[in-house]
Amino acid sequence: QVQVVESGGGLVQPGGSLRLSCVVSGSIFGLSAMAWYRQAPGTQRELVASIGIATDTNYADFVKGRFTISRDNAKNTVYLQMNSLKPEDTAVYYCNADKRIFGRPMNYWGQGTQVTVSS
Repeated sequence: QVQVVESGGGLVQPGGSLRLSCVVSGSIFGLSAMAWYRQAPGTQRELVASIGIATDTNYADFVKGRFTISRDNAKNTVYLQMNSLKPEDTAVYYCNADKRIFGRPMNYWGQGTQVTVSS
């Protein structure tokens, strides 16, 4: 059974940093592209960053130069290092696994973790 478990959210001051982690169980991690999304109150969910099976990365314009996505296949974990945080980064951050290799393509979501940037 696939599980997506996120951690690392919390309250941080503007300019501060957080590191989000997402552990994926169920033997799909190495077969999946991974991504972080976020959703702020009153907004639609938006893509923050993604990393492919071959570790190719893409970032939304609003986080370029501040956030870094990475993955450790040995630990079935994807990370989002968030630096220079701004109040507008406040949102629930969701981890997504997009299984693309072997079998029917499947998509899995974490429960979300709250990131609040405020002084």
